[in-house]
Amino acid sequence: MRVLLVEDTLGLGEAVRDQISDDGHAVDWVQTLSQAQASVQSTQYDLILLDLMLPDGHGVCFLKQLRSSGAVTPVIILSALDQVSERIAGLNAGADDYLIKPFDLFELSARVAAVARRYSGNPNPVLQVGDLSIDLTGHSISRKGDSIELTAREWALFEGFIQHPGALLSRAQLEDRLYAFGAEIESNTIEVYISRLRKKLGREVIVTVRGMGYRLGSYAA
Repeated sequence: MRVLLVEDTLGLGEAVRDQISDDGHAVDWVQTLSQAQASVQSTQYDLILLDLMLPDGHGVCFLKQLRSSGAVTPVIILSALDQVSERIAGLNAGADDYLIKPFDLFELSARVAAVARRYSGNPNPVLQVGDLSIDLTGHSISRKGDSIELTAREWALFEGFIQHPGALLSRAQLEDRLYAFGAEIESNTIEVYISRLRKKLGREVIVTVRGMGYRLGSYAA
């Protein structure tokens, strides 16, 4: 996924960015609401992690503006404001989840995965794709009981196909899932990861549509 992190505390921001990156997601980290606004106007995000007390305003105001514009991007609030009234206000403004600081980074990863499953239209953490058994929570894949190991970025790429069965994904769309804004990307990076996935999962799992992109194999839809 492409994730926008809005957090002005440096230590926490670094920790969250590294955790979500280690999970295989691309993270753009900004520290003000004005930067967040510019980011959502220029980039399509799959998830926003939003602090509330920012140097230039309150995150709930940003969230309300986001929802009033028609944006349906899932939002998880990360805040030290732990009163019930604050949590209710955040959820009523359109947040999908509310995590109180300090929090466990692995719990954050689990909540991110849960929100992603809900928005992909499949809340079931276990899927069957052809002869592959896929555990979305554990980020694990097996075939007839034999485990298949994927790296974090291989998983992030394959997850994109799972979340959009039958959809054609361009190279640019796939790059957005793997790399934060400004990251250096070699021209054949996506082709390399597709090749690795085919070796591990089977050539028929991902189909190339020449000159346009890739999609999940028809047998797996």
